[in-house]
Amino acid sequence: MQALGICTVVIGAQGAVAEPDILIMIVSAVVGVFIGEWLDLDGRINRFTERLTSRFAGGGEGARIANAFITSCLIMNVGAMVIVGSLNAGLRADFAMLYTKSLLDFIAGIMMAAVMGIGVMGSGIFTLFFQGGIVLLAQYIAPFLSDQLVTEVSCTGSLLILALGLNMLEVTKIKVLNYLPALAVVPVVVTLMSLWQR
Repeated sequence: MQALGICTVVIGAQGAVAEPDILIMIVSAVVGVFIGEWLDLDGRINRFTERLTSRFAGGGEGARIANAFITSCLIMNVGAMVIVGSLNAGLRADFAMLYTKSLLDFIAGIMMAAVMGIGVMGSGIFTLFFQGGIVLLAQYIAPFLSDQLVTEVSCTGSLLILALGLNMLEVTKIKVLNYLPALAVVPVVVTLMSLWQR
């Protein structure tokens, strides 16, 4: 896991360093985290996860399988790496982040299956459709986006991946989910900056 954490830091750093206009990244990150903190995305998602998994705690074999399925789906499909990796794959045909995430999920899936049982296997199908859906959607909208916007979304997303890698190495405890709105802020900032420069 530490080795994958180091690789995640490298992937994030490589993407973030490619930023052509650092001001766009700074404004997007600051406004995005302000929105994320205000909405308390990290807290809401964690509380939702706890409520969902507690419903299937205890019970018989069916409840145990359902709990394993839901827990593994949430662990594998909630987070910045899922969104940014899938967007990079769809928008830029850059699969490095998605491959890293797949390797992380594979290792986590083996450990979870050993502890929770066969229900974990079902999460692979859900993950395929969820992450694959984001990739296909990104491929569909890519022709309508400017090269600058695709680059800015990718670079800002790489900043989130860098933070995630530092968390994996236990260097920081950044609430990366609260930074996700930065990806939605990027198009607004790019538009405002282009209008300002006219």
